[in-house]
Amino acid sequence: MAVTAEQVKALRDKTGAGFMECKAALAEAGGDEQEAVTILRKRGLSEAAKKAGRATAQGLVGSYIHMGGKIGVLVEVNCESDFVARTEDFQTLVKELAMQIAAADPKYVRREDVPAEEIGREKEIYRAQMKDAGKPAQVIDKIVEGKLGSFYERVVLMDQPSIRDGSIRVWQMIAQLTAKLGENIAVSRFARFKIGEGY
Repeated sequence: MAVTAEQVKALRDKTGAGFMECKAALAEAGGDEQEAVTILRKRGLSEAAKKAGRATAQGLVGSYIHMGGKIGVLVEVNCESDFVARTEDFQTLVKELAMQIAAADPKYVRREDVPAEEIGREKEIYRAQMKDAGKPAQVIDKIVEGKLGSFYERVVLMDQPSIRDGSIRVWQMIAQLTAKLGENIAVSRFARFKIGEGY
């Protein structure tokens, strides 16, 4: 299948990877953009992946108060330099992330933060749901993995669809800005408060 220049540009904008890498990933994925993003991430060719190991000692703590003071969020977003932390793009991202946390109520920043016992418990529930389905074990395994993906979308900030643009995930929003600003950007932690939840 022929890959168009528009497809390559869209993938470059999303990932920050080079033109040829994007073109090759799209060709390998048969034009499927999501699959091409996965291929790039596995190869570590996206700009965000290249910069991910660099230290992020600067940044901002952002806040957002929603619904007449009923929900409040604090989020720490880090970057490599104070210069980038002061840019309008970075400050907008911090605000967007605080709003995302207020609206979508994630529990963890990234998948690695989810405790193993919680993942195990979810898998048990999904397997119990499939017990009487009469499907082969490998099919059940695939279904469980699919359901686990949906679980991550609900509870992991990086996996959530953006509240502004549901076609991209939070990690992609961050990857786009990483590519634009040329610095590693990382969400360190967040806290979400809702009136009455502490009781």
